Amino acid sequence: MQGKIGYLLKRPVGRPPQEVRRYYASFSYRAQSWTKSRHVVAKVEWHPGELYPRVGFIVTNLARSAEGVVAFYNQRGTYEQYIKESKNAIKWTRLSCRTFAANAVRLQLHALAYNLGKLHAHASDAEDGGALTSLREKLIKIGAKVVSHGRYVTFQMAEVAVPRQMFQEILSLIARLRSPPAPA
Repeated sequence: MQGKIGYLLKRPVGRPPQEVRRYYASFSYRAQSWTKSRHVVAKVEWHPGELYPRVGFIVTNLARSAEGVVAFYNQRGTYEQYIKESKNAIKWTRLSCRTFAANAVRLQLHALAYNLGKLHAHASDAEDGGALTSLREKLIKIGAKVVSHGRYVTFQMAEVAVPRQMFQEILSLIARLRSPPAPA
């Protein structure tokens, strides 16, 4: 396949640019083990300070321009990273209830927890980017004492584990999710 894009693999003439240069190519290719030719898109990136280009190939059946195919697969990869993050942090693939309805409710709760975590990550300026795993470690995997009085409920937990400001931000985000009361 590199023979088909050889003209893109030659170093560009002139001074090296200070920004990344991207080139795309689209062609038909048939490997020995394939029964027919397939549509292949190549992306070649020349990065400043690097001697050789970064080359990537995508075999696809999408009828789009080369740039459109690469953009589509980049977006798909981003979503797959979100799914991987949620599987690791929230464990939303653990649906061990006996009934379908119970598993459906459990999955919806996992999705709500994921969205709350992402909402918190965007609302706060966390050093780690608001990673769900660290949020889970701080909020869920700690002990707390719930003290219930006549008019209010108090959570007592070590402020070392969860800073007061973070906990208040999460509670305010949850409060904003509630729909306003219907007009009378």
